[in-house]
Amino acid sequence: MIGVILGIGWVTTAGFGRGRQETAFALECGELPAVTRKDVFAEVDPRFGRLDPFSRIGLAGIALALQDAGLDAWQQKRPVALIAGSRYGCLATDNDYFDSVLPQQGRLASPNLFAYTLPNCFLGEAAIRFGLTGPAYVVSAAEENGLTPLRLALETLAWDEADLAVAGICDLARPASLAPAGEAPPGAVFLVLARPGGKHGQALGQIALQTGKIRMAGKEIRSLAELVPLLRRPLSE
Repeated sequence: MIGVILGIGWVTTAGFGRGRQETAFALECGELPAVTRKDVFAEVDPRFGRLDPFSRIGLAGIALALQDAGLDAWQQKRPVALIAGSRYGCLATDNDYFDSVLPQQGRLASPNLFAYTLPNCFLGEAAIRFGLTGPAYVVSAAEENGLTPLRLALETLAWDEADLAVAGICDLARPASLAPAGEAPPGAVFLVLARPGGKHGQALGQIALQTGKIRMAGKEIRSLAELVPLLRRPLSE
C-alpha cells in the first residue's frame, strides 16, 4: 500500500509550520505556543475562540496540512478521511469541565467545555470548515512513534473508503493527574495522503505500508518525528 504525501501541518513546541515553509519542526517536550484564529484562518471565525486547547491545536494542524496541500478551499463536500492518534485525548478538557461541575453540585458546569469532552470533537470542527465527509475517528495510541494513524490512513485509501486522508497525532502535555510514564511530546502533526496517480499537484514524497511497517524509499521509518523532516520541501529549493 502506497500513499503520496501532499501536505504537512503542525503545531509543536517549535511553533507553527507547513511542509513547504522554512519553519522549524521539532516534536519534543516543552510548552506549546498559544494558537489564535489569525495563526490559522485569514477570515473571521467566531467558533475558533470557543475551542478548548486540545481541539484548537488539532484543528490548526489539520488546517495547516490542507493549506500546504492546496486543498483548504472548497465548494462541494469531499470524501476525505480524518484519522488522529492521541495518547491523552481530551483528558485535560475533561478535568477542566469537572472542575466546573464540582462546585455548587453542577450549577456552574460549563456548557462550552462540555461540548469538547470527546477527543474527536476537533475532527467534526475540521469536517465542517473544510467540507469533509469521509470516515473520521481518533485512536488511543499508547505508542510514542505516532505512526498508527498513518497505517490506518494507508489502509483506508487502499480499501477505497475515501479519496484522500488527513492523518496524524494530537496531544496536549501530560495531565498532572497521570503518572509520568513515557511522556508523549505535546503538539499536533498531520499529513495529507492520496493514492498514487491522482491529479493533486506536486507531492512532497511517498510512503508505503509493507508487512506492517511504514517505509520510505525502502527504508523503515520508526517515528513521525523522523518522517516529517525527510518529506519537507521548502519553496526556496
